[in-house]
Amino acid sequence: MKNILFIAILSTGLLLSCGNRTQETHAGHDTETHEAHDHDLHDHEAENHNHDAETGEDHAAHAHESGAHSGEIIFTQAQAAASTDFALDTVKPTTFHGIIPASGQILTAQGDEATVVASFSGIISLPAKKLVPGASVSQGETLFYVSSKEIAEGDYATRTEATYQQAKANYERAQKLIGDRIISQAEFEAAKTAYETASAARRALGDKISQQGTAIKSPLSGFIKSLNVAEGQYVDVGQPLAVVSQNRRLVLQAEVSQRYHHLLSTIRSAHFLTPYDGQLYTLAELNGRLLSIGKASDGRSAYLPVTFEFDNRGNMLPGSFVEIYLIAAPMSDVLTVPVSALTEDQGNYFVYVQLDAEGYRRQQVTLGPNDGQKVQILSGLKAGDIIVSHGATLVKMASFSGAIPHGHTH
Repeated sequence: MKNILFIAILSTGLLLSCGNRTQETHAGHDTETHEAHDHDLHDHEAENHNHDAETGEDHAAHAHESGAHSGEIIFTQAQAAASTDFALDTVKPTTFHGIIPASGQILTAQGDEATVVASFSGIISLPAKKLVPGASVSQGETLFYVSSKEIAEGDYATRTEATYQQAKANYERAQKLIGDRIISQAEFEAAKTAYETASAARRALGDKISQQGTAIKSPLSGFIKSLNVAEGQYVDVGQPLAVVSQNRRLVLQAEVSQRYHHLLSTIRSAHFLTPYDGQLYTLAELNGRLLSIGKASDGRSAYLPVTFEFDNRGNMLPGSFVEIYLIAAPMSDVLTVPVSALTEDQGNYFVYVQLDAEGYRRQQVTLGPNDGQKVQILSGLKAGDIIVSHGATLVKMASFSGAIPHGHTH
């Protein structure tokens, strides 16, 4: 019995001891597993951290590389070659001149036009060649016929011839009578004067008399500037019928604001822009010369006249109003660009500077005087800059794409 009890107690002890060892084994295993998991997690986070750091460095490098060409406009060499209006120019110091802006008018020079007037009263008829403003005419060409056959006073040519014949007969008779002292010297002189007057009137008609009436001819070669009468119209003696202009020499009359009075003595020449064809003319190319500069105001205008004369070598329209750039004193070492190089955006002006063969940058500039061909640059450019002198709008349009074509490298 004692032996059985002893064996039971020993067995119980062995079982308890075995359970404790099992729990310790499981506990130790769990602890090791947890520590290994924590270690792996820590390593993974560290690797993620390194990866993020490396990615950030690459991104920063890429952003820096992209920022190096921020604002660059790509206009390829192929695009430039395809355009007939694209050119580059290098900015360099040059001699320019002061500019006085003005408006004015193109006028006909004195002696280059004549007014055709009616030599006597009558009804106007036109020759077979119909006259219109702008039609060319030659000196001595018949422009009008004037006839007075249908009016109460009768035909002028017929009356002139009758007056001449009567005056001639009276004068010839007076010559005989004065020799015999039958008439006084005063009577003789009166007959002589009447004859000379009638002769002058007859000579004035000359070969102008025809079935249509008395011809009125052009005093010079040129063109009809203005036509003041129509077929069948009655005119009085001395009435203007037309103006004939040679249009060989023209006058440019500028109206200059009085605030430029102190600069008028420096004026040497002028450029002017015609509104009907948009062309800029320079007086230096038109054999132009300065005629006069207004010295005082007439009290009715705030402007002073400056007058030039020049050859008409184109289809210029006398009487037209033009934009004028008066050329004043020269200035040395000035940076200029062609007017065609400028683009405007909300009152600001820009040029396009070449960075490399296909890269450009829009550069804002401050403008000085402008002579219609070139404009002074006060700020924004430096000597040696290469700018787009023609075709700036093409580069501006290329900037709207906002993308750099593939294959473009620096």
